[in-house]
Amino acid sequence: MLIQIIILIAGLILILMGANWLVDGSSSIARRFGISEFVIGLTIVGIGTSAPEMVVSFLSSFQGKSDMAVGNIVGSNIFNTLMILGATALVAPVAITKSNLKKDIPLNIAVTVLLILLGKSASLFGLGATDSLSRAEGGILLLIFAIYLWNSFRSGREETDEGVKDETKPLLATLMIVGGLAALIFGGRLFVNSATQIALIAGLSEKFIAITIMAAGTSMPELATCVVAAYKGQGQLALGNILGSNISNILLILGGSALIHPLSFNSISDMDLGIMTVSAILILLSAISFKKKKLDRIEGVIFIGLQIAYMAYLIISI
Repeated sequence: MLIQIIILIAGLILILMGANWLVDGSSSIARRFGISEFVIGLTIVGIGTSAPEMVVSFLSSFQGKSDMAVGNIVGSNIFNTLMILGATALVAPVAITKSNLKKDIPLNIAVTVLLILLGKSASLFGLGATDSLSRAEGGILLLIFAIYLWNSFRSGREETDEGVKDETKPLLATLMIVGGLAALIFGGRLFVNSATQIALIAGLSEKFIAITIMAAGTSMPELATCVVAAYKGQGQLALGNILGSNISNILLILGGSALIHPLSFNSISDMDLGIMTVSAILILLSAISFKKKKLDRIEGVIFIGLQIAYMAYLIISI
């Protein structure tokens, strides 16, 4: 147990170091090539920090463990929104642009609802014998992801942030991004593996491990990246990271996992899916409340409180 705790701490240190390099490198690239920080966060950073979720879900799908593959993504998206955006807002209020309100936040909600409609089609519409995500449906999600990625980069230059000239050399910035992602992924694996071992020693179920410990562990790169970005005054990169991670988790990771092996949704409760949907809608409600167009510290506390309440519900339901 002591060795696993040491590995857990080592993984966390790597995650924090990687987040710092990734934020600095990606911000430099954004400024130099005229792409907004939000779009960089939405695509490169968002997809990059989702790598631990991809590893866990793809491997789980290969092994036929749908509970792990789906539970990891559902839990990660909830944790990303409630805990990570909440913590980010506590560090510094996150401004939300008109483009975020018109495109990015609604897309996050739409993708979440689409996943539920596809995964729960048997219960909702009587289509099929069991609730599952088929290979064909996984292909649909991947196609939508490709369109989303292309459109994000196409519109990125139109939304360029007005910023100061960046002095970091492109090669160094690229190395910072690659090194940061490598540290995040490797540190995330150390963190997840050790946390899982500790949980198994405690006798917890696969679903509980996936939707709590695994989800929180694989979301550590997003947490570190967003908090560091907020501290450095780069709230748009942090928001883009969360929205990009959530969208990538559903379209890319669950889409790809379903192609590997159809994913059963039978063990994923309506409460889990409902909380994931509500968390996505809360971003929109927070942005339009009082016409302030930002996530402030009060809402950060509310988000974190909801995450704690949800975790308490899961523990009570074991």
